[in-house]
Amino acid sequence: MTDNAAESSADPGVVAFAFGDPEPVMSRRDLLEYLECWSNGRWYETPISTAALARTLRVGSHHESAIRVKVNLLRRTFEPTRMLSRDALGALALDYLVFGNAYPELRRAVTGRVHHVERPLAKYVRRGLEPGEFFQVHGFVGFAGQLAQEHKFEKGSVHQLMEADVHQDIYGLPEYISALQSAFLNESATIFRRRYYDNGSHAGFILLATDATLDQPSQEKIKTALKDSKGVGNFRNMFVHMPNGKPDSLKLIPISEVAAKDEFLGVKNTSRDDVLAAHRVPPQILGIVPANAGGFGDIGKATDVFFRNEIEPLQTKFEGINDWLGEEVVRWRPWEPMSSPARAPGAAA
Repeated sequence: MTDNAAESSADPGVVAFAFGDPEPVMSRRDLLEYLECWSNGRWYETPISTAALARTLRVGSHHESAIRVKVNLLRRTFEPTRMLSRDALGALALDYLVFGNAYPELRRAVTGRVHHVERPLAKYVRRGLEPGEFFQVHGFVGFAGQLAQEHKFEKGSVHQLMEADVHQDIYGLPEYISALQSAFLNESATIFRRRYYDNGSHAGFILLATDATLDQPSQEKIKTALKDSKGVGNFRNMFVHMPNGKPDSLKLIPISEVAAKDEFLGVKNTSRDDVLAAHRVPPQILGIVPANAGGFGDIGKATDVFFRNEIEPLQTKFEGINDWLGEEVVRWRPWEPMSSPARAPGAAA
């Protein structure tokens, strides 16, 4: 599907399609929609729109990649158990890192026996006014296959994992909030550059001719040659013969170079560094190409430090599910340091 369709004036039977102007994934005013966790009489609303936070996941490659690498490391070290699969753990981790909340749900068999732990979508889960009460709103498919407005979970069947906030203790908030303006700036710079290229401002110049010996037919030939240089087979050379011309009779003046000096790389790199600082992810783990000849250092050592400082605390957060259920639902494999000396061939693992 396309956003806009325009008929060609030359041939009414030909329709040209375009996607329209590039737009940001969300407006800045859409993020902080709420000022407090206000109650609607049944549940509390979130302090920040979860729909807005969900859209910010794809605001930039570095922001999403930093979240995904944490999820991948958790999945890599997780040992599936009878009650929790690797996919369910990865989904819970994604919710926790994006929204600051994750809601593992205890599912029971028809006999009443505890069967497994599932993941309701945190985007739609709301905390009820009563302790241990949770609702799923706007995203629940009822038994008839139709979208229902709300679903009340069985009391005590949902546990809340939350990243603590300093303003309220009802919902958690993600730790990257402070870097969102930098992520938006990075996105805006990319969109500006896309529009800059789409409107053709990057390919302009002025050909200044000051010699009177350049007659009108020769001028028309130069214009035609410049027009024909576009499209397939472009970047052609041009020969102009001016027997009595001076060295500066023809002068090429680029006009796009001035507009291009918008510190694009500076804005992109600075805003990227802000985002990575908020996530505390080493740049070499995300595949960022270093600008200096020395590089970013040993990726193995950086990964080991990152795992110890960031992933292990996340692991302890998810071990709260074990405390909730009173059994080992979440289990982790020990991390094998990447910077340790390689084992000799045939050595025991």
